[in-house]
Amino acid sequence: MYDVIVVGGGAAGFFSAIQIAAQRPSSKIAILERGKEVLTKVKVSGGGRCNVTHAEFDPKALVSNYPRGEKELLGPFHQFSSGDTVDFFEKKGVSLKIEEDGRMFPVTDSSQTIIDCFTDEAERLGVQVFKLCSVTGIERSNNNGNNIWQIKTTKDVFSSKKLLLATGSNPKIWEMLGQMGHTIVPPVPSLFTFNINDERINKIPGISTYAEVSILDKNKSRRNFKNGSNVQGVLFSDGPLLITHWGMSGPAILKLSAWGARLLESYNYQFKIKVNWVPEYHQEGLLQLFLKIKQEEKKTILRTKAVDLPKRLWGNLVRAADINDTLTWPEASKDQLIRLASELTNCVFIVNGKSTFKEEFVTAGGVDLKEINFKTFESKILGGLYLAGEIINVDAITGGFNFQNAWTSGYLSARGIVNSLNNTSL
Repeated sequence: MYDVIVVGGGAAGFFSAIQIAAQRPSSKIAILERGKEVLTKVKVSGGGRCNVTHAEFDPKALVSNYPRGEKELLGPFHQFSSGDTVDFFEKKGVSLKIEEDGRMFPVTDSSQTIIDCFTDEAERLGVQVFKLCSVTGIERSNNNGNNIWQIKTTKDVFSSKKLLLATGSNPKIWEMLGQMGHTIVPPVPSLFTFNINDERINKIPGISTYAEVSILDKNKSRRNFKNGSNVQGVLFSDGPLLITHWGMSGPAILKLSAWGARLLESYNYQFKIKVNWVPEYHQEGLLQLFLKIKQEEKKTILRTKAVDLPKRLWGNLVRAADINDTLTWPEASKDQLIRLASELTNCVFIVNGKSTFKEEFVTAGGVDLKEINFKTFESKILGGLYLAGEIINVDAITGGFNFQNAWTSGYLSARGIVNSLNNTSL
C-alpha cells in the first residue's frame, strides 16, 4: 500500500513526486514508468539542452502563450510561476540562464543536468521508481469510507490512497479515464512545421527572417485570431520564420500550428498561407518606396536589395515577380514593381502536410478542463485522482511554456495531495 502512486516518469510526474516527498516526508511514493528510461522528453527538449521555462514572470502575460488553458492557468500561475521554477532549481544547485528570446536553459547547456537533479532528488527523498511498468488497468474501491486505488501493471498490482496521472499524450490512459466517466477532448497534433514545395524557397534552406504569416481560411468563416486574439478573417502570427529543406519552421510557423491545431486538422493539413516578408510595409507603401527608388537608383533590381531581407531570398522573390537579372530600376514598369511589392508583402504558398518539430511532439487534447479543480488539479469526477502535465487539454507554443505547465500542475497537485492526506490522517 502506497500513499501516492504517480503514473508517468516524465517532467510533471517527477516534479510532483519530489514535491509530495519534500512536503510530507512520511509519505510512501512510487513512480510507475512504462518505458525503460525516465524523463525522455526532458532529454531531447531544446536540442538536448532542456528549455526549462521562459523568462516571462507576469502570470497574465504568461498565460497568453497557451492556446488551450489560457483562462484556467491564470490562478495556478499566481501560485507557482516561472520565478518559482527558477528558485526551485537554484536551491537544488542548478543555475539557469536567459537567452535573447526569453527561453531559459541550465547554464551547463545539458538536459542531463535537469535529469540528474530530478533522479538524485527522488532517490534522496525515498521515492521508488519502477521502469518498464506499463499500466493495464485502474480501479477505485472504497475501504471504510476511504477511496483506495488499484493500479494493475505489467509488473505487479499497486494500491494507493491517492493517484496522480502524469502520462502525457497516452491514448491508453485517456481511454481508461473515458471509461471511468471523464470527457476526453480528441487529441490533434500541435507544434509542427509546414511542408511546402515552392521554387521561391526550395534551394535556400537555413535562411531565417522576421515575417508575418497568415493562414488563409478555406471556409471563409471569418475566424478571428492574432496569436490568440483578433485579426479579421485569418489565423495570424509573426516572428522569425525559418526556411527548411521541407518548407517552413521557426517561431512564426510554430505559433500558427499551436493556435491553429484544430483548424488545420480540419483542413487535413492542406491549406494556403500568406507571408509578408517585410512586416514594416504593406503592399501600397512598398510600391511607393519602389517608385521612389526607380527615380534615383541606376543598378539592377536584383543587386540592389531595397529592403532588409537575406540576399538569396530577395533574389528568388525578384525572379518570382518576372523580373530578370539584368533589369535596372529605371527600366522597370509600374506593373513589374507592383508584382514585386506583392511578392514581398502578400506572398502566397500552398502547404501540403506537416512535420513534427524536431523531437518535441505536443498534442492539443486530453482531459476536459471543465472536469478539473485548478486549485489542486484534482479530478471533479473521481475524488483522489490528480492530473498533471499534458494529460489534460493544455498545450503551449514553443519556448519553455509546456514545461512550465508541467512544473505548475505538478506543484499544485502535490500540494493538494499532501493537504488531503494530512486531513485524512487527522
